[in-house]
Amino acid sequence: MSPQPEIHRDHVPGSHGADQGHSHDQGHSHGPEGHDHGTTAGLTRQAISATVHCLTGCAIGEVLGMVLATWWGWSNGPSIALAIGLAFFFGYSLTITPVLRAGVSTRRAIGVALAADTASITTMEIVDNAFLLIVPGAMAASLASGLFWGSLVLSLAIAFVITVPVNRALIARGKGHAVMHQYH
Repeated sequence: MSPQPEIHRDHVPGSHGADQGHSHDQGHSHGPEGHDHGTTAGLTRQAISATVHCLTGCAIGEVLGMVLATWWGWSNGPSIALAIGLAFFFGYSLTITPVLRAGVSTRRAIGVALAADTASITTMEIVDNAFLLIVPGAMAASLASGLFWGSLVLSLAIAFVITVPVNRALIARGKGHAVMHQYH
């Protein structure tokens, strides 16, 4: 009996067909146009992709939360709480939606989202909100202020840079966004 081919489910999204893993005996290239399981560059690309995904949900929630809280004249604590709550809501929603489309039950999809995104969203939210708190006047700036928008954009950019290595370490251990790969 011949040995079974190695099957991977930790592929870079979009590198092969739909939601399937692939076999190493299928005769495909692992050159520059292919994927590179386990390499430093491949792992970093996966971490960047996971962080962009996280940044998308966090940015939607963070910006919406800060805009609403500023518009309503809320103080720092409630403003940050709203922004964080919305960041987690949108971050998890962006994960749950494709998992549900893959035919997974709602309960399992929620579990996948929690496993895939909690550490990433938490890191991003701690960093971007800490930055907003340390920039003089950022939390008190009006919606028409360049300080409001500039500090918000810069806080998310810094959070992105800090979150990439967190996601990289998680993916390398088969944790975090790595649990999502079979649903892409």
